Amino acid sequence: MRTILVLFDSLNRMAMHCYGGTEIATPNFDRFAKRGLTFKNHFVGSLPCMPARRDLHSGRLNFTHRSWGPLEPFDNSFVQILKDNGIHTHLVSDHLHYFEDGGSGFHTRFNTFDFIRGQEYDPWIAMVEPPIERYREIYSEKHHSFDKKGKRLQHLVNRESFLDEKDFPGPKCFSAAFDFLDRNQKAEDWFLMLECFDPHEPFHAPDRFKEAYDIGYESKILDWPHYERVTESEQEMKEIRANYCALVAMCDDYFGRFLDYVDRHEMWKDTAIILTTDHGFLLGEHEWWGKCRMPYYEEISHIPMIFYDPRNPDSGNKSTEAITQTGDLMPTILKLNGQVIPSEVLAYDLQPILQNPKIRGRDFAVFGVFGGPIGVSDGTYVLYYYPPNIEKTGLREYTLMPSHMTGYFTSDELRTAELFKGFDFTKGIPVLSIAATKDAKRVPNNDGLSFDDLGTRLFNIATDPKQRQPISDPTISDYLIEGLKLVLKSHDTPLEVWDWYGLSN
Repeated sequence: MRTILVLFDSLNRMAMHCYGGTEIATPNFDRFAKRGLTFKNHFVGSLPCMPARRDLHSGRLNFTHRSWGPLEPFDNSFVQILKDNGIHTHLVSDHLHYFEDGGSGFHTRFNTFDFIRGQEYDPWIAMVEPPIERYREIYSEKHHSFDKKGKRLQHLVNRESFLDEKDFPGPKCFSAAFDFLDRNQKAEDWFLMLECFDPHEPFHAPDRFKEAYDIGYESKILDWPHYERVTESEQEMKEIRANYCALVAMCDDYFGRFLDYVDRHEMWKDTAIILTTDHGFLLGEHEWWGKCRMPYYEEISHIPMIFYDPRNPDSGNKSTEAITQTGDLMPTILKLNGQVIPSEVLAYDLQPILQNPKIRGRDFAVFGVFGGPIGVSDGTYVLYYYPPNIEKTGLREYTLMPSHMTGYFTSDELRTAELFKGFDFTKGIPVLSIAATKDAKRVPNNDGLSFDDLGTRLFNIATDPKQRQPISDPTISDYLIEGLKLVLKSHDTPLEVWDWYGLSN
């Protein structure tokens, strides 16, 4: 079996025409939907970037035990399992977080990998004295920093190298993927993960895509909103959204080139292809930009996935209401490739749904950020459940890899470490239990911020998909909380987590 997973970062479901979006033309995503099965109730699990990828590798939620961090030594990685069983695995990505302290262990599970440089604040181009005054004339201080100690200045330096469309990291990712396919498309038994950071912010697309969504804005560049409440003018909001639209259009265009390649080489008969994302992004909806700090509204947590399985061609151009999550790809890809699913995996093999799209799937999707609210949905209702006091101490992180996003745990954090016997997924291995201090550099605290827009709320996403009006229904809330508790229990959630959320286990 040959398997290709195409993952675009921060691809909003409603940015795609095949999911009902109208703002952006996405003919190639639509074209793929005619080949594959469109999952209409696909949700995130652990948030954001690296926690989502740990779910993907391990097939289980991890936000109940750990914040953003590396792959753990006891984790099952489906990529490693494939590699160990003679299936060549290759990663093409421009996702710089793999190469920070808090992202280690993921890309090295692959046999081979290709890292495309230049995205976001990737420490790539060395410029000791950047032309800051020139940058000030071009980029808005509302989104861009001109402080040499800040991360965002590095992006402006990197951006100097994007002279033509072919120089942009997204197009270079596809070029690298085509190189892999040219060498290997006739071979058997390989897995390719093509992971593009786009359309993640900064929303910087080549001119031809930007021109298609030009709104006549003529001031300084606005393309990297802070994860804050909206303060921009209506015109500025439209410009930011237009820049996101242009980037999505670019992703669609290059995905179309990939589909052309698959057509040209007649790969449909024996290649499974999956299109998805890690999470969405608020573009002014609910008066917010970004993710993680606020409730995980539909724009963040309800994500796209289209799955083409050559063994089930009859599922093409169909959709399913089955409730699925990011981690479900782990056992599915293993089974696609004839491998055994480890006992620690709690995610679901999607093969039965691919055979019969009318199957419901799981009863509940549960998702969250470590130390934040927990989302739970049954596909009709969604509850964002907050602890009684989000400022309360008592949570602990369980890890053998004590790193936050861009640095190790501090000495003060490590002094709180205790050896803990482990959990049902650590394979008899004890782990460090470390106090989750209030000032620790974990999401969203790593930017000096914290959770905001607090308060448990319930929505009917069937009748109110834009979540404009919370409802009050204790019966439904209790039903969803009971579902949440079942999932927490199945994941061997630490006792202090139950107490911190005011739940009984």
